Amino acid sequence: MPYVTQADGCRIFYRAEGPEGAPAIIFSNSLGCDHLMWQPQAEALKHAFRVVRYDQRGHGASDVPQGPYTLEQLGGDVIGLADHLGLDSFHFCGLSMGGITGQWLGIHHGGRLDKLILASTSPHFPPPDMWGQRMGAIRDGGMKAISDAVLGRFFSQTLHEAQPGAVSDFRQVLEHTNPEGYLGCCGMLRLADVYPELGRITTPTLVISGRHDQSTPPERGEKIAGAIKGATHVILDAAHISNVERADDFTRALAGFLGNPALPTDERFGSGMSRRRAVLGDDWVDRLIRNRSDFNADFQDLITRYAWGEIWTRPGLDETTRRMLVLAICASLSRWEEFDLHLGAAMRAGVPAETIREVLLQTAIYAGVPAANTAFARAKYVMES
Repeated sequence: MPYVTQADGCRIFYRAEGPEGAPAIIFSNSLGCDHLMWQPQAEALKHAFRVVRYDQRGHGASDVPQGPYTLEQLGGDVIGLADHLGLDSFHFCGLSMGGITGQWLGIHHGGRLDKLILASTSPHFPPPDMWGQRMGAIRDGGMKAISDAVLGRFFSQTLHEAQPGAVSDFRQVLEHTNPEGYLGCCGMLRLADVYPELGRITTPTLVISGRHDQSTPPERGEKIAGAIKGATHVILDAAHISNVERADDFTRALAGFLGNPALPTDERFGSGMSRRRAVLGDDWVDRLIRNRSDFNADFQDLITRYAWGEIWTRPGLDETTRRMLVLAICASLSRWEEFDLHLGAAMRAGVPAETIREVLLQTAIYAGVPAANTAFARAKYVMES
């Protein structure tokens, strides 16, 4: 498992995905969650970014040193991780506790940050008595003593009813969080207050709030945005874990702020992308994704969903027949770029040259000798190259 050991000996677990040379973005989890909370954003962005997720100390697979922890330690963990990965600069996105970690980074290490995204967070988390009561409940009854109340604030009632599986996943993570690690972070949140220093942040900043967030209501986000020059504030129709409850809206706001369109995460797009990769190969699809832009993104999504997610996944034709139909139609219509693409893919998939020859002979009869003549010439070139 990938770990980075901090100066105080605490090992921080992390997961890195995406092209190594791409711009990096580090995601930081909320109290009582782990790096998996960022799965929707990781899937949507890892084509264009080096996506790094980690478990805050005391959480997930990271170590649980004796607490209470300090905000400086949590922020230092990010810098240690970035140093370990050789990231001189990076984008940072944190939610709730991850968000105040991001505020500390913006104040003390702004030179390392390209852009800063602060979600469902606050510069301070009053009142102290609330934290004392929560910590006492955990000491008396363990993590299950607070799970119902915490999950009630994580998500709106609508999501509890519509996605019980997602809520159950978060319950599992929360109830299996080491109590000492949770308490160590509670001790930090009870005392932390970065509001007086927010004006020192010069990194371009996006603040995201949930309209129904009881823990960090939108006025907290507005307070942060008002203190950081040029910051933008977006409010989503969500409770506290806004990146999950409104995953697509959150990702679009995030990707737009970063200047790179995100990949959709719906089921049809996902099945279409898998089929497209299986037929054309990873290299071709990855090249298309790298060339994705605001101008062509909708067109690429249309092709992926309907050509690949709808037509190529239908059960009525075997794969070789479907491939040969594409070759015959492309030759008939002189769509030579598409013809070459599918011809090469068919050969890599093991379609015999004899089968391709028969298709082109059939094309000569029904679409004309000139079309078949060009098709045979191009096929000969591809087969010999």
